Amino acid sequence: MSADIKYLAFTAILTASLWIPYIACQVMTNGGLAPPNYLDPTPRPVPLWGRRADRTYINAVETFAPFAALVIAVHLAGKANAMTAFWAMAFFWLRLAHAVVYLLGIPYLRTVLFTLGYVAVAGIFWEFIK
Repeated sequence: MSADIKYLAFTAILTASLWIPYIACQVMTNGGLAPPNYLDPTPRPVPLWGRRADRTYINAVETFAPFAALVIAVHLAGKANAMTAFWAMAFFWLRLAHAVVYLLGIPYLRTVLFTLGYVAVAGIFWEFIK
């Protein structure tokens, strides 16, 4: 298995797991879902950290698709190399750090980490087109 695919899998499980803090916040704040909650999807109020947890998950889902598409394209084209492996690894660690920083509500650093994640995706794209 290439490093690119390995970090794609790591990023997939990270992204797939980021709903857990939001749901934990919902249950801690509002208790479990009751039948009326299934009929009315209006979000129940949560503290700020819960809203950040929800946005962390949504942001991870939004950034996962381009990353995954490029890693798969590189793999299928036979263009995986040390640089694509580096960029895939960097993307995973940057997204993990971004999630932690977003959940903790640390300003500015979150934006820097997000931007560096984009740079990693752009790096994979560059390796694909060259």
